[in-house]
Amino acid sequence: ALWLASVLVPVYAQENRWGVGTDVGFTAGSVHDTVFNLGFNVDYYLDRNFSVGPMMQITPTGDLFQISFAGAAKYHLRFNNGINVVPFAGFGLIHADLDHGTGPSRIDRNDTSWYIPVGVSLEYQIVHNVAVASTVIVNLHSIDLSPSLPEKDNNSVALMFGLRWGP
Repeated sequence: ALWLASVLVPVYAQENRWGVGTDVGFTAGSVHDTVFNLGFNVDYYLDRNFSVGPMMQITPTGDLFQISFAGAAKYHLRFNNGINVVPFAGFGLIHADLDHGTGPSRIDRNDTSWYIPVGVSLEYQIVHNVAVASTVIVNLHSIDLSPSLPEKDNNSVALMFGLRWGP
């Protein structure tokens, strides 16, 4: 019985170490101005206040298709009133594909670049493991769609709203 307990208790304790999140919002300053954006993240909690995991942002509509993946580290500052402040930073890749217009002025270019998301989420716990969130992300990258677009796109800012599930 002790052996079985020593095997099952650590497995049960680790089951509650995962969290997920989903967001919807807008990204300003992209290669195609302000665009609709979706965000997804998975977190593995090393302890209650620190998590790591992948995050993704995708722009699926209009002339611009943009997708970014990054591994991110988050620090969860938890307050007694149900409010959490979660600063984070990460590193990954971003791909942008712009297909705009027709005729001789048509733009059909794409580029892949390094990607550094830096941001903060403000979360409010609805119940113990579910929170509503508002997130601001500064996306640093180097998208170059020249010669169609003469200047590089070096950054953008995303404002997103969503839900978080976690321990």
